[in-house]
Formats: sequence, structure tokens, C-alpha cells
Amino acid sequence: MPSTRLNKYIASAGICSRRKADELIESGAVIVNDKRVTELGFLVGEKDKVFINNKLIHPVKHQYYRFFKPAGYITTADDEKGRKTIYDLLPPEMFTLKPVGRLDKDSTGLLILTNDGELINELTHPSIKVPKVYLVSIDKLVQPHELEQMANGIEIEKGKKAYADIEVLEVDKQRTMMRITLYQGMNRQIRKMFEYFGYEVKSLKRIQHATIQLEGLKRGEWKPIKPKQIKELRNFLNRIAAKND
Repeated sequence: MPSTRLNKYIASAGICSRRKADELIESGAVIVNDKRVTELGFLVGEKDKVFINNKLIHPVKHQYYRFFKPAGYITTADDEKGRKTIYDLLPPEMFTLKPVGRLDKDSTGLLILTNDGELINELTHPSIKVPKVYLVSIDKLVQPHELEQMANGIEIEKGKKAYADIEVLEVDKQRTMMRITLYQGMNRQIRKMFEYFGYEVKSLKRIQHATIQLEGLKRGEWKPIKPKQIKELRNFLNRIAAKND
């Protein structure tokens, strides 16, 4: 292994993001071999041993999967109430992977599963505004002025405004089918936005997260994300981050 910046080494161990790793380094929590390191940009090599709070850490091989979450499962590793979780559908070798964001029990669609803590942080950090795309059906004909209000922002929690870009795909008196893009990560955001106007969400499926798409997966199925796709994803995130700077 060539020399690697210490913050990247820590992030590659799945401990935290590089930004958080910098904070750990500056706080004095990191020891390399027998030396406490507080210098940002410090380089480590293959034979170096890195400790955080006196615990030896090891870089791990990053894994990336797409998973089609079915309805009826919650997005967590363990549930005190005994409800079914997505890990009931996954093989033991994937139990160390974490979902990027959540889908509630009744929602379906794309989850990215990975042990890359840095990528999870980039995909979920509120400052980066990563797009997530959903197909959503509600129980009535939606009104144009309500869609405009959602685009401008409505307060679904005290002091918090929720926004959504909405494209209507199909309409009739009993149903409206829409393609909705979110740039926030608020809990049950889409359902709460439509409840605000008195609608019930009948179905909600995530079909895309950043550049990663659901297409090609069956319900309950998972597939590795190809290295080329991860490279495209990182380039996409870098472009978004540059715009926000």
C-alpha cells in the first residue's frame, strides 16, 4: 500500500467520514505506532499501525450493493418490536453493510448498501443535496396550486420546510401518479407533505439515488454496484459539492 493520508486511512476502516476523521486527529484520539498524531495531512504506510482511542483499526475492502426493498420490512439491522427488517432478506456476509438513508416500512425500492462510511456521509449529508427520485401514487386528483406550494416549501415539522420537485405522470379522479425528486432527507417527508393537504399516499417507490438506479432488480433482490458506476457516482457527488461551495 502506498502512503495514504491518515484521514483517508481512518475513513477506509469504516469508522467515519474524512471530515470526522480530521476532528478525531485534531482531538488527539489517534495514535500511529507509538506516536499521538494531531497533524492533518499526516501520511501512513502499509506497516504502520493506527489506533483510535487505543483501539487498533484496519482498512476494510469496500462493498457496494443495490437492493430492492419490498414493503413490510424496516430499514434497520435490529428492531426492539420484533418487526421484519431488510436483513431478514440478506445473506450473513452482507450483515456488516449499512443502508444509505432509509425507506419506511410501507415504502419500496432502491437502497444502496455499503460499508463505505465516507460515501454514506456524502450521500446523506444535508449540505450536499443529493437527489433521490420516487414514483408516488396518491388517492385523489392533486391540485396544481398544491404542487406549486410543495415546490416552494411547506412546513411539515415545526421550523422545518420540505420541498419537492414533482412531475405528474397520470391522473384520474381516484388517483394521481407522480415522479418526485427530493433533495432533503426528512423523516417520511413525502407522506407528510401529502398528509398536509389531506391526501393519502397509496404507493411509494424509490427508483434512483444520485446516479444509482433501481432498474434491473426484482423485489427483494440485490446486485453488486460495478466499479464504473461507483466512479460515476463519486464524480457526480464531487460536482454537486463544488456547486455548493
